[in-house]
Amino acid sequence: MSSSEGSRQANGMLDALVAAVGPDQGMELPRAGCQAYPAYVAWLAMHAEPAAAAAGIYSNFAAWSRYCKTVAEAMRTHYDFDDPACAFFDFFAAEVSEVEQRALAAIQAGLDTGRLKPGEAHLYARLFQNYELMFWNTLADEFSA
Repeated sequence: MSSSEGSRQANGMLDALVAAVGPDQGMELPRAGCQAYPAYVAWLAMHAEPAAAAAGIYSNFAAWSRYCKTVAEAMRTHYDFDDPACAFFDFFAAEVSEVEQRALAAIQAGLDTGRLKPGEAHLYARLFQNYELMFWNTLADEFSA
């Protein structure tokens, strides 16, 4: 499955989630701490060496998978959400060896050709994780009050 096919499939799974939680009534405003993460992903896609972007994104993929698994379990346990409502999170909680193989091949190719510097890969990976932490902390700060 290509990443665009996977994205379309995941996007289709959001309908059941929206039906379970109810649509946003337009009361939610963008939060700067939540916008930085997707902006950084877009910046990587547009400006970074492809192998460096792969390293940054891949570094966070396992953590994202664990988050999705935890969210799906919590939705079922605490809110009695059914499988269709949790499908989006279940989809990303699954291990995808093809994605891992492609990311590692891109990273290795970048290292082999000298186009990827280990320090650059480390920087992008660290920033990727920091921006994601900022995203979740922004939500936690707002909703714990």
